[in-house]
Amino acid sequence: MRHPFSYEPWSAALSTDLITFENVTKRYGGNTVLDDLCFSVEPGRHVTLIGPSGSGKTTILRMLMTLEKPDAGTIRVDGGRLFPADEKQRREVRKQIGMVFQHFNLFPNMSVLRNITEAPVRVLGLEKDEAVERGRELLEMVGLADKCDARPAQLSGGQQQRVAIARALAMRPKVLLLDEVTSALDPELVAGVLDLLRDIARSTDITMLCVTHEMNFARDISDEVLMFDAGKVIESGAPERIFSDPEHERTRDFLGAVL
Repeated sequence: MRHPFSYEPWSAALSTDLITFENVTKRYGGNTVLDDLCFSVEPGRHVTLIGPSGSGKTTILRMLMTLEKPDAGTIRVDGGRLFPADEKQRREVRKQIGMVFQHFNLFPNMSVLRNITEAPVRVLGLEKDEAVERGRELLEMVGLADKCDARPAQLSGGQQQRVAIARALAMRPKVLLLDEVTSALDPELVAGVLDLLRDIARSTDITMLCVTHEMNFARDISDEVLMFDAGKVIESGAPERIFSDPEHERTRDFLGAVL
C-alpha cells in the first residue's frame, strides 16, 4: 500500500513535547472526569490510552478537538495553546489535529470524495483541484478508489470508517486522534480497519493518540500505553511491560477482564 504524501520529518533538535496536558481538570456536575491530569506526548510517538469506561480517555480527545473545555489547567499542541486561549488561537492549533470518530460522522448529503475535500478547501484554503487530487490518492490508499462518487449510505461500515480515516489524513495533521474507531463495526469488518491503521502507524511519522479496547492492536502500534482510572494516569510504559508485567493492581485487574 503506497502513501500519497509524507509528513515533514521532525528535527533531532526538536525536544519539546507535541502534546502537553498540565494540571487539567474536567467536571460534569459533581463528577470529576479528569483530575489534575498531567501527561505529554513526544512528536512521532504512538500513544494508546486504556482503562475502564468513564475514566476520561475520550474526554481527552474531545478536548484536543476543542469539543470540550477544561475547567482548569493548560493544554498545548506543538507549542500553541488550546486552553486557555481565544477562539482564533484554538482554530490555528486545531488545524494540526485530525480525528477519526467512533461513528464515522460523514456528511450524508455529500459524495465520498467531497467528504474528503471539503475541509482542506474551506479550512486550509487548498485549491479545489489540488484537494481533489489529494482526495483521490487517499481513497486509493485506503482501498476505495472506485467509491469517489458514492454516498456514505451506499458503503459498508468498514468502508465508511476508511473514508473517515482518509478525511482526517487529508488535512495533513501532525496529530491523529482515534476514538474507539472499530467499536461500531461488525466483527468481520474490524480487522481490515485495524490493518489500515497499522500500516499508517508503521509507514508515517504522524503522532497518534488512540483510545481503544482492542488490546492486540494497542500492543502492535503503541510506543507507550497509558492506563487511566478515575481521571488520572495510574501507570504508563512500553506495551510489552504494561501487557505482560503491569505494576499497578488496577491495571492487572483491568487487563485480566479484557484480555
